[in-house]
Amino acid sequence: MSEDKKDKKGIALSRRGFLSLSMLTGATALSLSSKSEASIDKFKGWPGSFGMLTDLSACVGCRSCERACNETYNMPQPEKPYEDSSVFKERRWPDGRTYTVVNRYQGVGKSKRTAYRKVQCNHCLEPACATACPIHAYEKTPEGSVMYDEDLCFGCRYCVIACPFNIPGYDYDSAFEPKIVKCIMCYPRLKENKMPACAEACPVGAITFGKRDDLIKLAKKKIADNPDKYINHIYGEHEVGGTSWLYISDVPFEELGFSVNLPDRPIIELTKGYMQTVPIIFTTFPAIFGLVYAATHRKGADTKGGNE
Repeated sequence: MSEDKKDKKGIALSRRGFLSLSMLTGATALSLSSKSEASIDKFKGWPGSFGMLTDLSACVGCRSCERACNETYNMPQPEKPYEDSSVFKERRWPDGRTYTVVNRYQGVGKSKRTAYRKVQCNHCLEPACATACPIHAYEKTPEGSVMYDEDLCFGCRYCVIACPFNIPGYDYDSAFEPKIVKCIMCYPRLKENKMPACAEACPVGAITFGKRDDLIKLAKKKIADNPDKYINHIYGEHEVGGTSWLYISDVPFEELGFSVNLPDRPIIELTKGYMQTVPIIFTTFPAIFGLVYAATHRKGADTKGGNE
């Protein structure tokens, strides 16, 4: 059988096709940094996009948001019930089994109170995960959500390394079906004019959904009206170019595990000079293998259930 023909168990790329793919990917990688640099100067944010505002002073750690998220997306049930407060004994992080978690912090702030923090993807306006992904499996939508195509993912985990908030979780359940798991800000619900499940389920109103610009105005008003209560900072307004998920707090953010030394500029802007000096082999081969994986993976999905 020739190299140009498909066998019954999958796809075989011909030598000519592989070389063509290599040349195409190489050309794309060479132009990536210059295109990215140009796009930074033109980037004006996402006018009219949605966002979320979490008031950390109001969160009571009930984990209703966790339950609503997992039920909405049929995620695996947690090892311990949502009512079991023993989960707060260790610091948790979103992983391959859940989009969001709530952590407890004791003895924080001037009052040394117990505080809670909901953790999920912050949906950067200029997401580093999308910049790092060699096959463009990530996309920032006009609505505000940062989406990903799990059928394209081939497990390089560059996005995990690039994320300044340590968010994308990697599903290790199957070595042959790599999958990145992260919050999608209920994008399907947004398309149906519904609010995200976590905001809808919060019994104390700690999570507010709306247009990002309106949420910033709301946050500033809350801080101005209660200067003795809130820290004078909206986390996510400027960090790494801004995020769609925002926070206000009565406790210093660093005491709740937030990264407080992040730049105001998008991560891509800080790495554009470096990317221009990276040898082409380091950017080309991951993209090539990713495209090969995506092609075979999609073909396998399309033919699944067919005749052998």
